[in-house]
Amino acid sequence: MPVTPDRQVVEIEGRRLSLSHLDRVLFPATGHTKAQVLQYYARIAPAMVPHAAGRPASFVRAPEGPEGESWIAKNPPPGAPGWVRVVPVEHRRKEVAGQVVIDSTAALVAMVNLGAYEVHVPQWTAAAGPDRHDRLVLDLDPGPGTDLVVCCRVAQRLRQLLDDDGLTAHAVVSGSKGLHLYAPVHPASGRAVSGYAKELAARMMGEHPGLVVVSMTRVERRGKVLIDWSQNASAKTTAAPYTLRLRERPAVAAPVTWDEVAACRDPAELAFTPEQVLDRTEEFGDLLAPLTGDATRGYLP
Repeated sequence: MPVTPDRQVVEIEGRRLSLSHLDRVLFPATGHTKAQVLQYYARIAPAMVPHAAGRPASFVRAPEGPEGESWIAKNPPPGAPGWVRVVPVEHRRKEVAGQVVIDSTAALVAMVNLGAYEVHVPQWTAAAGPDRHDRLVLDLDPGPGTDLVVCCRVAQRLRQLLDDDGLTAHAVVSGSKGLHLYAPVHPASGRAVSGYAKELAARMMGEHPGLVVVSMTRVERRGKVLIDWSQNASAKTTAAPYTLRLRERPAVAAPVTWDEVAACRDPAELAFTPEQVLDRTEEFGDLLAPLTGDATRGYLP
């Protein structure tokens, strides 16, 4: 995909897109432009789209980049092409609104072109409905005095506990400070998945009360890792694998191997630029591919 001049008309999967403001610097700390961000998403799409496809997406929109105004948007961005798939989703008070589904490279690039730089999705698909979750997620968030290295140690034990229950864990650095653990499950209600995730987090805290916490109260989190099980609620979303994160420097929610998790001794070892993620994907393929198949899908105990 061309990266200059400042506006370019391209064709992706038979869809024509007018890409604008390509020279805009979105990340002054690194000099990354909108063109480079679009190029990243266009190239990572074959790995990213399967993890977002079918799921109603919400976005962190920041047309000027992370230093400008940003907001969470569930509705399709103004100017979204008519061919982008939109599905009805019931929200609070039974209100129904349309949300975009990222089911193609063209749809992904179209949303990014409109300033939707972060993609978040729930753990259920529109086809199955919000009460048929097909994956479990745990968000390991380090409190003050801890870091990603401690999250990795917690993740290793959680992997064992999940394996004991017949579930296969996959690790994704969040692109922020922590780590996401995913486990594919046979469809189950949001209440059942949330209940199991909460019980698992409590079990871990019982084992390591000085290391792990399940409360989001800030004072209780100092020196501990929060296991956020609440993102399994049907109304919640998680940063999609491979999405950029709007931080000072462009980071990525990137899948990592369990060997990398075990070997981590410095958070910088598992912090990846968009270019590094593209290189990793070219070398290793989609490390998270098993999450979308049935081979590792387990039943909740």
